[in-house]
Amino acid sequence: MNYREVTTSREFLARLETGADWREEIESLARAEEIEAGWFNAMGAVQDAEVWFYDQDDKEYQSVTFDEPLEVAACVGNISLLDDEVFAHTHAVLSRRSGQALAGHLNAGTVFAGEVYMREFDRSLERSHDSVTDLDLWL
Repeated sequence: MNYREVTTSREFLARLETGADWREEIESLARAEEIEAGWFNAMGAVQDAEVWFYDQDDKEYQSVTFDEPLEVAACVGNISLLDDEVFAHTHAVLSRRSGQALAGHLNAGTVFAGEVYMREFDRSLERSHDSVTDLDLWL
């Protein structure tokens, strides 16, 4: 297990811009405030979404695209550095009009309305390639 103690230094609330990309908006906040490590929660709605599922056997992401309005019932993730760039590792539970839930790694989505709470950690988190999982994980 890889773990470390962190303390939080700053907290932010933000409203995501309609028409922008959901994950890019979160990364933009982190870049603007020079946050290299943190945790966020968010909620709202998207006009469309690209959700990824990691196939553990093939060790690659499979993409599923939804071209429909979806509620973001829950969104959680962390901020870290990947190749020296801010990266928002974003997972979400999305809901269709019928109430059917969809979930996974939210790679992209066009914001209809969104609110995010972000908490900054006192030290950076950096990702690097893990040969066992073939994923970019914390050092």
